[in-house]
Amino acid sequence: MFILLGFVIVFASVFGSFVALGGHMGALYQPFEFVLIAGSALGAYLASNSGKSIKMLYAAFPLILKKNPYSKDLYMELMALMYVLLNKARRDGLMSIESDIEEPETSPIFTEYPQVLRDSSLMEFITDYLRLMISGNMSSYEIEALMDQEIEAHHHERNVPAISLRAVADALPAFGIVAAVLGVIKALASVDQPPAILADLISKAMVGTFLGILLAYGFVAPVAASIERRSIASVKVLECIKVTLLASMNGYPPQLAVEFGRKVLYSHVRPSFMELEDHVRQTRAPGKKA
Repeated sequence: MFILLGFVIVFASVFGSFVALGGHMGALYQPFEFVLIAGSALGAYLASNSGKSIKMLYAAFPLILKKNPYSKDLYMELMALMYVLLNKARRDGLMSIESDIEEPETSPIFTEYPQVLRDSSLMEFITDYLRLMISGNMSSYEIEALMDQEIEAHHHERNVPAISLRAVADALPAFGIVAAVLGVIKALASVDQPPAILADLISKAMVGTFLGILLAYGFVAPVAASIERRSIASVKVLECIKVTLLASMNGYPPQLAVEFGRKVLYSHVRPSFMELEDHVRQTRAPGKKA
């Protein structure tokens, strides 16, 4: 919700200061300037993007109003799940978790961790690489290379809406200049009019530049930044899983493997060593939490 608060502050600061300095809001009411700028930006966006990327942006918009799902609670739950799975695999063999990863919705292990279970991308990443580990035909180096490629593809795909919006934000000031130039042309075509009318026409022309810059840096760019932050967070959680699984493949015990995963997290969502250790200790048996 901070993005809405930011928009309110931008709007109040810009227009409030204008009125406080003696300006009249009526002078800024130029609906066709807005149509020219916003319509041109929308047309350029549609012309430069595919149907898939447009759908991705449409799906990303509602998410910016919601809390980031990749919180400290999710990471604690994720690392507890990884510990349980790796502990069971270490104790009973990798084949013992095959039924859990094939049908996670009915698994007594996965159902104990609903936040992770609800995230399809996390579940797919975990189960796919556990299957590869069970197959036993790939080394840790090969799996790491495959993970890196998948994470890179995931990051690129999730970042498409942010990149396209940043392009729109960069173009909006230019479209504002286009609107201003058209306004100036109109004013110069009326050079035979009294100075008061010419001044009014020129002031209306300048509104185009104002709107282009305001829309770009006050509204569109912050939305792009918000979408990009979620994209980065979705990559970090996959890196956490990657490091944990690779540590396990390289022979580290489950409790130390999840510590490897903890170390790659950002500081504001990373549990402390003791928090993670206490949380892992509370995991008494596979599929059961204390």
